[in-house]
Amino acid sequence: MDLATLKAIKPSEYSDAADGYRTTSDGAASAKERVDSQIIRAMRQALRGEAAKAAIQQLQSLSEDFHYVQVECGLAATALEAFAYDMEAAKKKLVAALEDAQAAKFTVDSAGTVTYPAGGEKSDGRLPEGGAASGTMDPTVAAINRQAGNFDPNPNYRLAQDIADRITAALQEATDADGKWAPKLRALKADDDLTVSSSDWADVQRDTGGVLKGAADYMESLPHPPTHGTPGDNAAWWKSLTDEQRADYLSVHPSAVGAMNGLPADIRDEANRTVFSEAHGKAALGYAAWLKEHPEPEKYTDYINPMTGTVVKGVQVESQEWLDWQEAREDARAPLGGMEAIQTRFDSYQSDDTRPYLLGFDDKANGRVIVSVGNPDTADNVVTYVPGTGSKLGSIDGDISRAELVQDQAVATDPAHKTASIVWLGYDAPQDLLGDATDAKYADAAREPLSNFLTGIDTVHEGDVRSTVLGHSYGTLVAGETMRDHPHLPVDTAILVGSPGVGVDHAKDLNIPADHVYAATAKNDLVNLAPPPAGTLAPLNPKAYMRLFDDHSIMYGNDPTSDEFGGRTFKVADGKPPGSDGLMPAHSQYWEGDSLKRMGTIVTGGTP
Repeated sequence: MDLATLKAIKPSEYSDAADGYRTTSDGAASAKERVDSQIIRAMRQALRGEAAKAAIQQLQSLSEDFHYVQVECGLAATALEAFAYDMEAAKKKLVAALEDAQAAKFTVDSAGTVTYPAGGEKSDGRLPEGGAASGTMDPTVAAINRQAGNFDPNPNYRLAQDIADRITAALQEATDADGKWAPKLRALKADDDLTVSSSDWADVQRDTGGVLKGAADYMESLPHPPTHGTPGDNAAWWKSLTDEQRADYLSVHPSAVGAMNGLPADIRDEANRTVFSEAHGKAALGYAAWLKEHPEPEKYTDYINPMTGTVVKGVQVESQEWLDWQEAREDARAPLGGMEAIQTRFDSYQSDDTRPYLLGFDDKANGRVIVSVGNPDTADNVVTYVPGTGSKLGSIDGDISRAELVQDQAVATDPAHKTASIVWLGYDAPQDLLGDATDAKYADAAREPLSNFLTGIDTVHEGDVRSTVLGHSYGTLVAGETMRDHPHLPVDTAILVGSPGVGVDHAKDLNIPADHVYAATAKNDLVNLAPPPAGTLAPLNPKAYMRLFDDHSIMYGNDPTSDEFGGRTFKVADGKPPGSDGLMPAHSQYWEGDSLKRMGTIVTGGTP
């Protein structure tokens, strides 16, 4: 970039262009919202049949188009704002150098060469001659020039050389900014079709990384989010930002914003849906690649009589090779299946009261998901369900369904008040009963995240809210430890079902009134047989068998359904016997019948 171009450039014009892209992004977001919450919802309620189904699918594709436009235009706005910031910094340096040259009565030509007049002390009746200085970015040459300036009898030379070097540095900074941003801005364009594909969303993820890297200096200039801030700190930071700054953070830091407790649910939902769409695109591409690398083997093979070792003519069975492939395929597809279950909620909610809000999402490892059925910021009742052993992204469909069932029941019980029902898989849950679930480390690591989440809900909430924590299985230990270690946690009521213990011996240790702690375990739930920890000498330690002789010792403290625990119990069905429908069917039957009705009563402030 030359001097005339940098001198003439107006960074504010690029900021104005960024505002235009933000307006387009906001317009796309509004259009998506209208398509989702008004048009599609109205069609789903009023129309039936294949034609209506096809029309809704087309509208959902249009909604996806608008979402893509929203995200990409947001990135373009941030890129242009960052470019304007970089150019403004370079231009300020150039203007300051030119002003210093003018004050010293130097002249500057179009190449940035600074001409200076004669000056200094006379020698033989003459002033040291003037000359010209050219700037350099070479540190060795710059050092030589400085040494020369120290010995030059004309002091104007030193000043002229400094000004020339500053002009060169400003021009180089502007050139670097132009070279950095030109390809990044060119990359922010879609392909020439009307379908937002998995590849397009994967490309958005690359675009976000590119813009974030380029905009580092600009983002550094904005108010910094709190480091390990409380929900209150996070809320104050967010409120301190301008609308433009919020938009920029959302565009390049969606995962950070989406995970920030203390921010409004609609903001976290918007951020996490971007993270979700990018992860969904990546997962779809990954699954397609897996299928390509692992072609389906022949499904059937001849049946061999195990008694004779001979082939039975006309009889075929599923081959072991195909069964192994099918199991591997299901494992490979599980995360994508979990994301599809979440997307189904986005596409099918019937009213504002059941609108899903994605309050947390991470596809790493087993995955973390936080979904609220209804807006927790405006609900009168908020119930946060903490699932237990085996919970992961790939199986999130069932956990969301449980949250939906509780929300439906709460609304049926108390239609005059709004209820938001949250599934909080914001931790790494243990994945097997006999190994991981016997270790409290998963709950230990979840205490702070759950506490911060619940505090964040309370921080943002508009008015009074009745907050209930519903723990299931190992999730009761997570809930119990969190309440135990955070005396001022904004929780009014606890529901503990199918519990192996909650980390305390008495309900009062949960830091809420004991009569606000409700527990239930089905008669046929095998968790009833969970013994206390036996230590390293399990076969010889009597504690390993104590559960057989009393009614309160359990793996993690006293059984919360026992009299010794001191809380309240509520009646649930016996459940299916072990082995009648899987190993522990009763362990998953608390969201049925009278058990569900009683939980709905508790969540809305009643007594079951």
